[in-house]
Amino acid sequence: MPAPERIPSRSLTGTELVALLTEGELTVLGQIRGASNAVLYCSVARDGEQATCVYKPVAGEQPLWDFPDGTLARREVAAYEISEATGWGLVPPTVLRDGPYGEGMCQLWIDAVPRDEAAGEDDEAGEAGEPPLLALVEDEEPGEGWKAVAHAEVGEGRTALLVHADDARLRRLAVLDAVINNGDRKGGHLLPAPDGRLYGIDHGVTFNSDDKLRTLLWGWAGEPLTAEAVEVVERLGAELAPGTPLVTRLGELITEVEIEALRGRVAGLRATGRHPEPSGEWPSIPWPPV
Repeated sequence: MPAPERIPSRSLTGTELVALLTEGELTVLGQIRGASNAVLYCSVARDGEQATCVYKPVAGEQPLWDFPDGTLARREVAAYEISEATGWGLVPPTVLRDGPYGEGMCQLWIDAVPRDEAAGEDDEAGEAGEPPLLALVEDEEPGEGWKAVAHAEVGEGRTALLVHADDARLRRLAVLDAVINNGDRKGGHLLPAPDGRLYGIDHGVTFNSDDKLRTLLWGWAGEPLTAEAVEVVERLGAELAPGTPLVTRLGELITEVEIEALRGRVAGLRATGRHPEPSGEWPSIPWPPV
């Protein structure tokens, strides 16, 4: 769905974007089809500033047996809170607010690099855009610059190797997913922006107290965390201590049991200093993968 012409005349800071998303007038422009839950494409305007966003009303959520507490909308906001706490800014500005269909999650729309540019189908597009982040290859081992995920059936009895780029932005996202226990990191949830940043979206099935990590970013499984990631999880451990501002905000979004499990995952990363590996008790690859 193309984005309409928008104001703002200047670049807004993160704080200003959060205020715009929270307090601006929300106007529904259309519905994004194919999602499991209601996803509405909107504009939001306040004091002469305007942006486009996604609004997911709680009223449009499908019940999930393994996420009986709270709402998917609140989990999306909790994921944004943790993303901001890491300092990596991997999740677009996301707030909880009332809208035309009641309480819901409102998230800044990201104009991702088009798929043909991201794939670098020609030299000009490759220079202007972004190299691919995921691929299927015929080789048994990933090539230079790639990490192996798993073998996948591609039809007629043939298999191919699913790989993802050995990309520092993806690696940060893999750490974030391990922290928030993301049960649905698909390829379509990766949004490379024109400015070179990479965003992750769709974090409704996160923060379960049971191990639900399901992702396409297993390429670093078992490998040592980067020095940067070690520093981040150490800082997260401190910020998740009882009574901190972050925990107070999270307490309005997820349960105490889930917050304690979150602390446990961060403590586990700090203790091992390594990316987690599939537990074997839960499907490790999301379906469909895109």
